[in-house]
Amino acid sequence: MTGTQALQSVQFVTVKGKRLAVINAEDWEALIEWLETVEDVLAAQQAFGHLKAAGGDREKAGWKEWDEAEQELA
Repeated sequence: MTGTQALQSVQFVTVKGKRLAVINAEDWEALIEWLETVEDVLAAQQAFGHLKAAGGDREKAGWKEWDEAEQELA
């Protein structure tokens, strides 16, 4: 299921004068996964934009060597 499909599956109810959106848990999880993918794509586009602006020089673009990044995560 795509994010758009998950959004289209929303049903609306009114409870005590408030309009609420209702979505089943599977559609919600699909929506979250879709949003996370969109964020990942945007981050990659930004990183490659920095790399292009740095003339392909990974160090100038702020990219780290794998070993350095791995040590920071450990």
